Amino acid sequence: MTAPNPQSDTRLPAYLRLRDDIARRIAAGEWGPDDLLPSENKLSAQHALSVGTVRKAIQQLVDEGLLERRQGSGTFLRKPAFDATLFRFFQAREADGAPSIPSSRLISRTRVTAPTAVGAALGTEDVIRIERLRCLSEQPFLAETLYIPAARFPGFEAIPESEIGPLLYPVYLDRFGVFVARAEDEVRFGTADAATARRLGIAEGAPVALIERLAFAMSGEPVEWRIACGPADRFRYRSRIG
Repeated sequence: MTAPNPQSDTRLPAYLRLRDDIARRIAAGEWGPDDLLPSENKLSAQHALSVGTVRKAIQQLVDEGLLERRQGSGTFLRKPAFDATLFRFFQAREADGAPSIPSSRLISRTRVTAPTAVGAALGTEDVIRIERLRCLSEQPFLAETLYIPAARFPGFEAIPESEIGPLLYPVYLDRFGVFVARAEDEVRFGTADAATARRLGIAEGAPVALIERLAFAMSGEPVEWRIACGPADRFRYRSRIG
């Protein structure tokens, strides 16, 4: 029988305690995105719970987007929808209004000492700074600066640019086994400094929208800090309520 999670809250229903235990095991790296999870019958035996309780726990994780059921194959850790990444909530759209994933051009990748705020957010000063430019219809759209812990991404700065596409999260997973499970975004507005203005083709001091993101691995450890900067006149906010 699998040992219970010592941090499990016994006041919770059994299916939620099992849900938390499975999530803990996933965070510990027990299963990867292509690994078949134990069957409901096996989990039932391991935890001395009914199959119905196990099924409810698994369904909870499916509803939360962490697991997926594959017909005839079983239950697997769900691969993240990498086409979403930064634009899950902030969609990039072409001039005709169609959603699009911007192209990416790497400007630099350098191992540096993190700025104070970034080091505090990531829990380390030893980081790799990544600068890149995102474009829509070949027009500059976002200037990005990212920091990732050097210890979690050793050698990232030396990966050939041809092997890095417009999205970084697939590279994090495939090369370093870092699965980005969630992120916190904050939006504010400011003005373009000289370097940002030059990259975006706008005037220095022009208004810009700033999207700051802190991304976390499944373990809850912060693995990426980034700030994306784009012309404010191309930024739109839309909310649907009800």
